[in-house]
Amino acid sequence: MFGRERIEYKTLDQVRTMRRAGLVVADALDAVRGQVRPGVSTDELDAVAADVIRRAGATSNFLGYHGFPRTICTSVDEEVVHGIPGARVLQAGDLLSVDCGAVVDGWHGDAAFSVLVPGPDGADVAAPADRDLVEATEESMWRGVAALQPGQPLGRVGEAVDDFVTGECGGRYGLVEDYTGHGIGTAMHQPPDVLNYRAQGRSPRVKVGLCVAVEPMLTAGSPLTRVLDDEWTVVTVDGSKAAHAEHSVAVLEDGLFVLTARDGGRSRLEAAGATVSRLLD
Repeated sequence: MFGRERIEYKTLDQVRTMRRAGLVVADALDAVRGQVRPGVSTDELDAVAADVIRRAGATSNFLGYHGFPRTICTSVDEEVVHGIPGARVLQAGDLLSVDCGAVVDGWHGDAAFSVLVPGPDGADVAAPADRDLVEATEESMWRGVAALQPGQPLGRVGEAVDDFVTGECGGRYGLVEDYTGHGIGTAMHQPPDVLNYRAQGRSPRVKVGLCVAVEPMLTAGSPLTRVLDDEWTVVTVDGSKAAHAEHSVAVLEDGLFVLTARDGGRSRLEAAGATVSRLLD
């Protein structure tokens, strides 16, 4: 079950269970997205996700993780990741990142999205620069996912993200290196680390059965971060806004399958030229 790098490779049946966890995460994130509006507190959004996970018969893999006190992470504006839901009330134009995970029969799912809070009437009031940041972050994630190819170094994921952010985006964004993607399966975080940037040195080869979470984080300024006194919330050092996107992905015999995307990632991966597995259809 474990390779020499201590990577946990999954059977197809195990991936099927992970797909069930992934769909619970998708349901929770969709429910949260549907409640994002001015005047809603991040604690209220946490309760929405917790209810979806509970009703699905799943459990949260965030709640209690190293003492984390909530079901989701809610990071607003300059908060990059790991924001703790609480009394903070969303305002029109805020940039909100939401990270969520769930466990089904011992197998984990993990995903995140960023969204811009609309106006009171639902109108798009976001600054164009904020909208571009969110879109670039999501696209960088899909570039990384599409780079997961059997036989190729795992480092190609980070190279694809880096090439898009520093190349096609013209260096407009900071690419956070302090936090990376990760393996996922019987634990939420397990080997291998999935870098979001180009790095020197060898990386493990991608093999069938590998399941990872790809999750780049981009900023509108410097990529440097610091952790607040709550020992969880990560913010940009220069106060610039940040966005975060994540999906859990399985490498299967006939292609890739995005476990936390409703369509398995088909629409975005086929556009990127990647083959999408049909083994879980």
